[in-house]
Amino acid sequence: MTQWRVLLTRPAEESAALAATLSEEGIFSSSLPLLEIEALPVTLEQHAIFRELDRYCAVIVVSKPAARLSVQLLAQHWPQPPALPWFSVGAATAKVLADHGLDVSCPKEGDDSEALLELAALREAIAQPGARVLILRGEGGRELLAERLREQGASVDYLELYRRFLPDYDSATLTQRINVERLNGVVVSSGQGFLHLQALAGTDWPLVAQLPLFVPSPRVAEMARAAGAQKVVDCRGASAAALLVALRSFSVPTL
Repeated sequence: MTQWRVLLTRPAEESAALAATLSEEGIFSSSLPLLEIEALPVTLEQHAIFRELDRYCAVIVVSKPAARLSVQLLAQHWPQPPALPWFSVGAATAKVLADHGLDVSCPKEGDDSEALLELAALREAIAQPGARVLILRGEGGRELLAERLREQGASVDYLELYRRFLPDYDSATLTQRINVERLNGVVVSSGQGFLHLQALAGTDWPLVAQLPLFVPSPRVAEMARAAGAQKVVDCRGASAAALLVALRSFSVPTL
């Protein structure tokens, strides 16, 4: 395990927490955040949706930034949250919601839309006539989730709370970091994180694409393979535990 030297690309705070966990297991990591989070301006639409939150049979929160912004808006409109089920894709997001007293469920295995759709509690929530679901997210993403829910008869609304953008790096930053620190693996936590990785690599992408790439879901794995990544490992989740399992099961490359 100690031979792994991986690049972490999550937002800075999340990368720091993941790096600490990896360090406890003797794994070297280097952080180069490829996603920065910026809250969108609060709109009349946001206020209107949260004022009438009780018209939904379920609320799905897709990320920790969405969860943090959601509980802030919720506090502005509901001294006591309405009695409805909340759902999240991963355990870390669920914890943010649960810490604010919300009734939240998430998959025990797999941090992806497919695992969430298999939850009995979610199936039960959308089984009622006229089921209406709210998905709280950043700009874009989770289209598959809404598509599958609509196929099951639910009406789905989106509310976008933040945007993600690539920090301003010099074009050589990525390959210099990989070479200087002798990194032999790259970790991305989302589809947009992968797109930012590819964009920052630029003309050096064919070289970066030779490194093992650890991704959180089959959807991102498919994106990466289509873009030419040669060694894609689907961790079936974005958690530290999922990454550790993948690192233990994949051979360290000989550079």
